[in-house]
This record gives sequence, structure tokens and C-alpha cells, in this order.
Amino acid sequence: MEVKTYRFAETVRALGRASRHLALGVPVFRSPPGLLGVQRSIRRNGENVVISIAVKERPWGAVLADMVEGVIVTNELSGSRADIARSALWRAIDSEELAA
Repeated sequence: MEVKTYRFAETVRALGRASRHLALGVPVFRSPPGLLGVQRSIRRNGENVVISIAVKERPWGAVLADMVEGVIVTNELSGSRADIARSALWRAIDSEELAA
């Protein structure tokens, strides 16, 4: 579990850097969700957004997908803007994964 926790934290940092580079808002990521039985949740409080993601006993790819989509949802992106941002975010975390 410690390895996944470390990877989660590293991925949060990579997504934060990439989001700021794209002039996007950066949500707060946490784990696990406070709601029982859910793998991810989103909470908005004004301009603050908290994305909660279950990491334990889930494929790492599913965790990454939830994190990327969390940034997309936080910024209320759609269409080509969402596609461009999604691609850039995936590249950012892919390069982070390769470095680890």
C-alpha cells in the first residue's frame, strides 16, 4: 500500500504542474472517499474542489483515469478543450510513471 500511496502523491504533483501549465484550476486530491461504497467522489465548496479517490484494491490505471477526469470535471471542460487538456494530463503522468 505504501507504494501506491507514494505513486498517488507523485501523480498529484505531476497533475498539479501540468494543470497550472495549462492555466487550469487544480483540485485537491485525497484518498479514500469519505462515502462508503464509492470509488470516487467530488465535492465543491465555492471555488475549491476536492476529488476523493479509492486507491486500495483497484487497478492503478483506474486510479489514474479518475485523477485525470477529476481535473477535467473540476474545470468544467468539454469538447476539444477537454480532449486537449486530457491528452496533456495523460502525457504528464505518463512521463512521471516512466521516471519512477
